[in-house]
Amino acid sequence: MKKNTLKFLCFLFTVSALAQQTKAKKEFTTKGKKITVYTTAENSNLRLTSTDNLTFSASKQPLETEISVFVEPSKKFQTFMGIGGAITDASAEIFAKLSKEKQTEFLNAYYDKQKGIGYSLLRTTIQSSDFSSGSYSYIKEGDKDLKTFTIEHDRQFRIPLIKQAIQTAGGKLLTYVAPWSPNAFMKSNGNVLKGGTLLPEYYQTWANFYVKFIKEYEKEGIPIWGTSTQNEPMAVQTWESCIYTAEAERDFIKNFLGPTLKKEKLGDKKIIVWDHNRDLMNYRANVIYSDPEAAKYVWGMGFHWYENWSGGDSMFDNVAKVNEAYPDKKLLFTEGCVEKFDAAKYQFWGNGERYGISMINDFNNGTVGWTDWNILLDQNGGPNHVGNFCFAPIHADTTTGELIYTPSYYYIGHFSKFIRLNAKRVSSAVSRSGLLSTSFLNTDGTMATIVMNKTDKEITYNLIIAAEKTVVKIPAHAIQTLVY
Repeated sequence: MKKNTLKFLCFLFTVSALAQQTKAKKEFTTKGKKITVYTTAENSNLRLTSTDNLTFSASKQPLETEISVFVEPSKKFQTFMGIGGAITDASAEIFAKLSKEKQTEFLNAYYDKQKGIGYSLLRTTIQSSDFSSGSYSYIKEGDKDLKTFTIEHDRQFRIPLIKQAIQTAGGKLLTYVAPWSPNAFMKSNGNVLKGGTLLPEYYQTWANFYVKFIKEYEKEGIPIWGTSTQNEPMAVQTWESCIYTAEAERDFIKNFLGPTLKKEKLGDKKIIVWDHNRDLMNYRANVIYSDPEAAKYVWGMGFHWYENWSGGDSMFDNVAKVNEAYPDKKLLFTEGCVEKFDAAKYQFWGNGERYGISMINDFNNGTVGWTDWNILLDQNGGPNHVGNFCFAPIHADTTTGELIYTPSYYYIGHFSKFIRLNAKRVSSAVSRSGLLSTSFLNTDGTMATIVMNKTDKEITYNLIIAAEKTVVKIPAHAIQTLVY
């Protein structure tokens, strides 16, 4: 009797497992699907260009001599929340100098899903950053009660651009914010620049500051999704900066920022911790997430890419390890740009490839969204009030009024234009290290597979899904998006 019961239970388990497999396979099929290939390649005029229309055919075991990209749609991972960039004071000031025609072109280039690359995330600053024409505050110095708080400064350039970006994006951009420094009187060094720490007697004042900012921006019709605690909390910069150890950030969130947002009926606003490089993110996660009273207020962790860039492995494993250790917390890339601006390198292809390498690795390691730094800078990589000039995907030459599109813009576009809100990342792997790949299944049933060739040679590869395949050619130093 017991043996028969066991056999019956095993039978039921097998039937259930097969049913689940069948259901999973029904969710995505290659049957009757066409593949449109979009390509951007060095030493060519291909820029997000439709280069092939392919079909699937029967596949079998690939040979060792073949190069393949394997996609398994039934293996689903994180939900995609978007890609975007930061609207800084610098970006807004340069935008205001453009002609109306160029302003429209610029907005469409970033935020229109058909005419451009469909940005859906937006980051902006609380008070000034290095990418402002100068340091400024929303309050008069010494005003611990915040009675003089006003965002009037932002109404000249930044708020108008944010509103136009939201409108161009179809009325919605997921917007989050970050402070670079509290006011000088609140800090140990008496200076908004060059690090220093937030003095304990001003913890509550500073928590109230976030509330004031969020409420004032929302009065302007700009919904705020969330905030990070502090931009780059372990970097003493020549510009606006403030140091928080992991323990200090944990305690500020636990005892002040989290409870204050909740008390002010802003408990739905997401709190992002760290907002700094991949190198120390694991320690920050361990300290904050291991404290339940702090962790309950935290949505997830933001990170940047300014740790030592080697062109290959840039501490990507640390992202995976945080995701592995704390799967209930999200990961968001919050800032990256190519530093040390040089106008002679506008079209330097390696800058675009850096984006492709980082985005593929970050997404494959569990990241849910990816945010570039300045969306627009001038022909000098600014304005910047401390000489920290950098690259942006698009520059404006204010002497000619022309826009300059760099390879980074197109590399980002291979992700942002084709992966849509609430897509699910699915399993994607390559058989040779010369290629990188990631894949997302959109809610409309279309798949977007991004393939990047970082070698000096054209590569022919198979795209294999179950028993179906297609054969694709990718030029040297190129990125492709396959939509099917």
